Amino acid sequence: MNDALRILPEIILTLAGILVMVADALMGKSSSRKPLGWLAVLGTLAALAASFWQYQLPAGTAYYGVVQTDAFSVFFHVLIAGIVLASLLIVLDAVTPQTEGLGELFALMLFGAVGMMLMSSAVELLLVFVALEISSISTYIMAGYRRKSAKGPESALKYFLLGSFATSFFLYGIALVFGATGTTRIDAIAAKIAESNTPASLLYVGLAMIVIGLGFKVSAAPFHVWTPDVYEGAPSPVVALMSTAPKAAAFAVLLRIVYGAMPQLRADWVPILWWLAVISMTVGNLGALRQRNVKRMLAYSSIAHAGYLLVAFTALSAEGVAAASFYAVSYAAMNVGIFAIVSHVGGYDDQLTLIDDYRGLAYRSPLLGGAMAFFLISLIGIPFTGGFFGKFYAFAAALHSGMVWLTIIGLINSGIAAFYYLRVVAALYSNPAEAAPVLAIPKPSLPLLLAILITAAATLILGIVPGSVLSAARGAAGVFTSVSNPLPTDPGPPATTASR
Repeated sequence: MNDALRILPEIILTLAGILVMVADALMGKSSSRKPLGWLAVLGTLAALAASFWQYQLPAGTAYYGVVQTDAFSVFFHVLIAGIVLASLLIVLDAVTPQTEGLGELFALMLFGAVGMMLMSSAVELLLVFVALEISSISTYIMAGYRRKSAKGPESALKYFLLGSFATSFFLYGIALVFGATGTTRIDAIAAKIAESNTPASLLYVGLAMIVIGLGFKVSAAPFHVWTPDVYEGAPSPVVALMSTAPKAAAFAVLLRIVYGAMPQLRADWVPILWWLAVISMTVGNLGALRQRNVKRMLAYSSIAHAGYLLVAFTALSAEGVAAASFYAVSYAAMNVGIFAIVSHVGGYDDQLTLIDDYRGLAYRSPLLGGAMAFFLISLIGIPFTGGFFGKFYAFAAALHSGMVWLTIIGLINSGIAAFYYLRVVAALYSNPAEAAPVLAIPKPSLPLLLAILITAAATLILGIVPGSVLSAARGAAGVFTSVSNPLPTDPGPPATTASR
């Protein structure tokens, strides 16, 4: 029974997903499937409550030490449950009672969340792989959910093929780490490396392959090529989920591996993450400058934000882990919020996706236009928004650890990003008379209003009173006892790393 309590949110989501599937099968073909969405919402709320309840559990493992409940895993459980809750509300707004396979979509979202939560709490690499596949298979199917759209199956196929290739790298990396250490337990790997009797070449190649596999999952450049096409082809409510929750889970896994399993190798993996951060920020922002499609622009934006989050990874301190965790929350809030509006304006079939389609939106619908502008300025990092403190803590953690060049590059990229975000804000508040004729925007429904309220409130609270979330992030960072000794200097440009 004690073991079950340590995976209680996952159990609740699994039961809710099964209940949705059974109820879907028992309903008549002409019956509306929207009530199943509210059933999924209730299940997610119960999982969210269970995640908060887990904070009172003492840290410990379950099921022979493969799952660990601690402040770190609970932090990401709460985050993932919150993202799924908002995403379900967006789906309820976007679809109609006649939408094909609606019950399947709700069940897939719940089952995918099970895999994401297990990823954040797993301390056994093989379980991480199983959880990653549970999450990935769900998102592959959801990406191609619009079967009658040509772009839907195309995006799902690209995502599946490239994702499978990346997963093979991850699995082979686990095999090499096992060959070097004789174990796949994260704490045991750290102990073996500390003994200094592991084959270094196997370990380094294994780590590199694991980083490649997870780099794909978080859309870090140069493993990002799938992102724009998949974001464009998948339904916007699905993109709201897949652009945030799987990334948060993958970042949690990466934190556990580099800080929990391989802290002794930090002189080797810091330069790798340093360059991944630089390339992701630069490629993402330069790619977004050329986009006229809002979803593709946000896809490149997500690549850049993966780079910002990796900046915190390189800090090599408890402050860096806390900054990375805080950034994951702030990015999730503002990105889910903006996709809620993109989903409503464009409709389930994404009929309005160009930036020009949003001209005068603030006059046609002041609520949607104002909320979208708010999320965009948060993505820029304007003060009094969650995006500002997210970037501030990430860059401050890097700077305090001596990563001066990385901080400068990050700030330059933030300036570049302001251009394409403000271009959309300018379109929102342009003269309605200059806007091209567009389809009428339906009145926001109750689920959409709830989704916008949740995400906007979270973004605002994180920008004004971030103390409680930052305290929880610091508690999550406290799980890693070996992160208090940062490198004294920035790995910096190639000459510096080569001389090392």
